[in-house]
Amino acid sequence: MTEKEKMLAGEWYQAGDPELVNERLQARKITKALNDSDPKEVELRADLVKKLVGSSGKNFWIEPPFYCDYGSNIHVGDDVFFNFNCVVLDVNKVTLGDRVFIAPNVQFYAATHPIEAKPRGEFWEFGKSITIGDDVWIGGSSVICPGVTIGNRVVIGAGSVVTKSFQEDVVIAGNPAKIIRYLDKPES
Repeated sequence: MTEKEKMLAGEWYQAGDPELVNERLQARKITKALNDSDPKEVELRADLVKKLVGSSGKNFWIEPPFYCDYGSNIHVGDDVFFNFNCVVLDVNKVTLGDRVFIAPNVQFYAATHPIEAKPRGEFWEFGKSITIGDDVWIGGSSVICPGVTIGNRVVIGAGSVVTKSFQEDVVIAGNPAKIIRYLDKPES
């Protein structure tokens, strides 16, 4: 397996691999162009976002500045909005459903490192996918950790650190995030 194949499979890999370095460089060039663009350049921004991400539905918008590792591992549904200064470390798949609203300074960390000092010092890393359901609102300065799945219609309070997965129809908040309220399920 190549280092990229290992990375996408959630196995240990070396991020200094030339193929991965080149792909990150390409993402940096696109995000720099996006971040340096004029707010009036709506079509340019939309085109840059399409070039950056793996797949997206209709009405996907990123408000610069925005940062990511690869971009190609980000997949979003319809009507998704990223507010200012978001970060997506997409060494593994980061999937967002429809109508996901992301407040400023939200960070998605699919990347992680060994707990043990020796392999960490040898620059080994791995990733775990992140999945966000439909109709989710993520409050400002929240952090979504590796391997987390968030159910539909979840609200994540500002400043939360989400270290585990949560079911649908809940409000979560805190560090670490926990359920603070159950929401009524919508009628079919």
